[in-house]
Amino acid sequence: MKSDIIIIGAGPGGYETALAAAKRDKNVTLFNGTLLGGTCLNEGCIPTKCLCRNAEMISNFKKGEDFGIEDFTFTVDYNKVLSRKNNIIETLRSGIDSMLKQAKVNVINSMASFKNAATIVADGEEYTADNIIIATGSTSKSLPIPGHDLDCVMDSSKILNINYIPESLTVIGGGVIGMEFASIFSQLGSKVTVIEFLKQILPPFDSDIAKRLKQTLSKKGIKIITGAAAKEIKQNEFNEIEVTYEVKGKIEKVISSDLLMAVGRAPRINTLNLESTGIEYSSKGISVDDNMETNIKGIYAIGDVNARMMLAHAASFQGLRALNAIDHKTDNILFDLVPSAVFTVPECGMVGMTEDKCKADGIDIMIGQSFFRANGKSLALGETDGLCKLIFRKEDGLLIGAHIMGVEAADLTQQCADMMNQEIHLSELTDIIFGHPTVSEVILSAAHSVK
Repeated sequence: MKSDIIIIGAGPGGYETALAAAKRDKNVTLFNGTLLGGTCLNEGCIPTKCLCRNAEMISNFKKGEDFGIEDFTFTVDYNKVLSRKNNIIETLRSGIDSMLKQAKVNVINSMASFKNAATIVADGEEYTADNIIIATGSTSKSLPIPGHDLDCVMDSSKILNINYIPESLTVIGGGVIGMEFASIFSQLGSKVTVIEFLKQILPPFDSDIAKRLKQTLSKKGIKIITGAAAKEIKQNEFNEIEVTYEVKGKIEKVISSDLLMAVGRAPRINTLNLESTGIEYSSKGISVDDNMETNIKGIYAIGDVNARMMLAHAASFQGLRALNAIDHKTDNILFDLVPSAVFTVPECGMVGMTEDKCKADGIDIMIGQSFFRANGKSLALGETDGLCKLIFRKEDGLLIGAHIMGVEAADLTQQCADMMNQEIHLSELTDIIFGHPTVSEVILSAAHSVK
């Protein structure tokens, strides 16, 4: 079967690129090896955000007395929590299916691999196309330590489907995935311990935001141990899970009922038979240029599988870049300005350069900061814990970084990303009228604080 474009993988990068290509009157074959929507919809972004909302509501319930709500009690029916999550996933998956059918995308519900650089094979059938886009995503990684393969060790996919709230939970890994689950289950009532190898949680985030989040979550009862190396996992005679770790030269141990391994993700490449194509790749992912094209002309790789930036929205726009390259079109997509967020309680968001990165690159900067406790809307919401940090290039006042922790941080970060895409300068930002009272005024306050 011959198509204009073959796309392998039906996550956000794959199915959104398929829809965009179909809109350009291309004949598209999309291979869906698992469930439409990929990891993001079925085992990642969406289900975790459903649980994050539960955690946020419980956090608000706990503050009822602050709002004059007396003698308020509640219980959590975790089966209903899961049912809500699953219904949302199914609704969105059904929507994707309808859009693909309406766009007349040829969806093949099978695993696909290369026969050679020009031919794809699935269920014994061969498919060819003028251009091929690989969008197979990623899988959970695990630490190669004794006990890492025990049945009791959960990854992010498995923990989303347990039908109980753990009495206690150890999380190995203090990145985005680990911290979101730590926040979720802490609010649900689990006793949570996080073990992170690096000196700070959320390694990509600005250190001031990471430190402040650690303080906040610690006050909420989460034990966070940084600079700690997990050494061994085992189950004792009571079926409890023991994690041995080393911190500051000492061997310590934490015991819990459940364990989450959240040490990152690895590109999903082992089913593709890339050896038959000549495509350059490694365990870190498929090598691509700025148009997402591999070293083999006409074959592209987008999203987690190229490991440039493991975010669903990055995958979608990488797909658009690849599609534009196929059509010999230019675009203004700025891949150095990709906002990201972690949906803990409170949220964190970031876009652009961190202070540490600016220092490492020798960039002279100006920093503005504001605190949510001085923002009227945040006070009214009862969400006073937060920081907005803006980074401007000193030579011309260009906004080059925004880092926020607090209520609505993800949306505020997007607002900053919008401005950064338009190359806004400090003098221009302070001329923008911000509505009052809004949480977004923390951005204006941070800009005004620059000296």
